[in-house]
Amino acid sequence: MSAFEVLCGTAHPELGEAVARELGRAPLGRSIERTPDGELLVRVDESVRGRAIAVVQPTHAPVGDHLIELLLIGDACVRAGARTVVAVVPYLGYGRQDRRAAPGDALGARVFGAALGAVRFGRVLVVDPHDPGVEAGFSCPVDSLSAMTTLTEALEPIDHEKSVVVAPDLGAAKLAERVAHRLRLPFAIVHKRRMSPVEARAGRIVGEVRGLRPILVDDIISTAGTIASAIERLLDEGAAEPITVVATHGLFADPAAARLAALPIARVITTDTVPRPAQPSFVHASVSIAPLLAEAILRLGAGGALEV
Repeated sequence: MSAFEVLCGTAHPELGEAVARELGRAPLGRSIERTPDGELLVRVDESVRGRAIAVVQPTHAPVGDHLIELLLIGDACVRAGARTVVAVVPYLGYGRQDRRAAPGDALGARVFGAALGAVRFGRVLVVDPHDPGVEAGFSCPVDSLSAMTTLTEALEPIDHEKSVVVAPDLGAAKLAERVAHRLRLPFAIVHKRRMSPVEARAGRIVGEVRGLRPILVDDIISTAGTIASAIERLLDEGAAEPITVVATHGLFADPAAARLAALPIARVITTDTVPRPAQPSFVHASVSIAPLLAEAILRLGAGGALEV
């Protein structure tokens, strides 16, 4: 049994409960209410004095609410005498704001990290952050886990003679290359030109895709603009249908569903770092990262190294 107790926020209680089950525990009780003027009231309903606590709370939309709730839960645990408090943030909101595109831009990722450190979280666990270097902006240690092994297992069986793993942009190259190596498949990259924060266009392709069925690998599907543009470019270059899309975080912000439904995609596979869409208009499968998170928490409790 784990040395850590689990507390779930309201962002994704199903995942928190699944992690607790993997650890052989029930989540600790907590009360989270909203006042008439919009403030959150957070209370830990059980004694945490001298105990190690893992707070499971992804920070997807509404990002601000989920972040504030995470901070308040952490503060409640620290003030109640918890021995150590770990923030388990499977999806890291503001993770893409890790560098300034213009002189007046804020660094949201650095602000996020400073806030977690100010609450005295002892450690932060994240899964496939958009930029692994984001941890440099945190004032507490950060462990980055990867869901790629879990996702790769969900891809089997595969026609190895007719498939190619594709990174839809350069930022996804390391993740896609890891999947290609594990599956023993060829690897290609679509170079992307970002026109604005919400628009990207695919450019040249490095690697052979003609006659092959692409398996696109990325960390995040938000509006699916990058994925859609890459698929259109791949088809122009003679890639074969159907196409598979794999990503760790399925945010599916508007108009992602319409874009994905309009393309020759056989299936979209994501993890449950955030809640899955209720009734997607495209073929969607979700695999759980609860075992991955539970194993990491177990290793932390035992003082062991984490496998990323």
